[in-house]
Amino acid sequence: MQSTERFLTTHAGSLPRPDDLIRMMYAKEEGVPVEPAALAARVRAAVAEVVEKQIAAGIDLVNDGEMSKPSYATYIKDRLAGFGGTGNTFVYQDLAQFPKLAQRVFGDPGRSRRKTPACNAPISVRDRDAATADVENLGAALAGKSAAGGFLTAASPGVVSLFFRNDHYPSQEAYLEAIGEAMRYEYECIVSAGFALQIDCPDLGMGRHIQYADLSLEEFRKRARMHVEALNHAVANIPAEQLRMHLCWGNYEGPHHCDVPLADVIDIVFQARPSAIALEAANPRHAHEWTLFQTVKLPEGKLLIPGVIESKSNFIEHPELIAQRIGHYARLVGRENVMAGSDCGFGTWVGQAAVDPDVVWAKMAAMAEGARIATREFWGR
Repeated sequence: MQSTERFLTTHAGSLPRPDDLIRMMYAKEEGVPVEPAALAARVRAAVAEVVEKQIAAGIDLVNDGEMSKPSYATYIKDRLAGFGGTGNTFVYQDLAQFPKLAQRVFGDPGRSRRKTPACNAPISVRDRDAATADVENLGAALAGKSAAGGFLTAASPGVVSLFFRNDHYPSQEAYLEAIGEAMRYEYECIVSAGFALQIDCPDLGMGRHIQYADLSLEEFRKRARMHVEALNHAVANIPAEQLRMHLCWGNYEGPHHCDVPLADVIDIVFQARPSAIALEAANPRHAHEWTLFQTVKLPEGKLLIPGVIESKSNFIEHPELIAQRIGHYARLVGRENVMAGSDCGFGTWVGQAAVDPDVVWAKMAAMAEGARIATREFWGR
């Protein structure tokens, strides 16, 4: 993932899905019979389409757009056994102060359909074919293409524990361990296929104002360390350079004034094994945090993927602004240790449409142009 010649581009994972695929996945989530073979064929075709669009937009490290998943985290209910309890409810600390806005956020067509049954039995792998299908679909889509590489995303033990309430295991630690053991199969399946694995870790950011809103900062930090320990154990067999993690404070258009500062968690994030850290760095609540690296040293072997385009705004960022954002990090941590990315995904939930799909690709193209501008400044080429 490290480049010594130019600034590479990537993104956080989820991308807009075709309308007909959205309808099929809505039906599946709502219990309407969907022909499995037809759904599998449409997912495979959608992966091929989205890979082509990423390459055309100038993205270097591409993925499957999460076409097979209802969301980056809740998909695990279809792949793991043990989740059959009553649905979970969530209180977003920042949105609680703005009830009308909360109604709008939670009324999102995708978010309102998400299913989060509690863990009420021992967790185990139920569907091994799903992860295999993901790697086969991406491999087929990339065959003969010019992308620099591919990656696939998977939920972290911590974010699974955030969305799916524990009604079975005796402690949070035991719950996290069980999730990690079950997710290990998917993690290793992705890497063994030759792709980089991105672990999605909103629990280390968003978890502060949702799952652990009632705790003190120090108590939250203890829980965050527990989450990282569970993650590290689950990916113990995977080389760090094949791992990247995504740190997120929640991909929703809310006030975010309760977000835990990056400064309060960065040391814990650095303890995680993945060598690359993707983080929000373009939205108004976190765009200033590049200055943290004026005093915090990036550990040896780590690489940053700051978001240089927002995932909730239809503004198309100017390439010069994108180049400036890349430059902020490159000057502080070294040009070889920076890759351009997006704040978060553009299709976090099936049906999410905060950013117009056509605008998404224009934003991606702007990011690629901004990376070229920054490359000329820092490499002279």
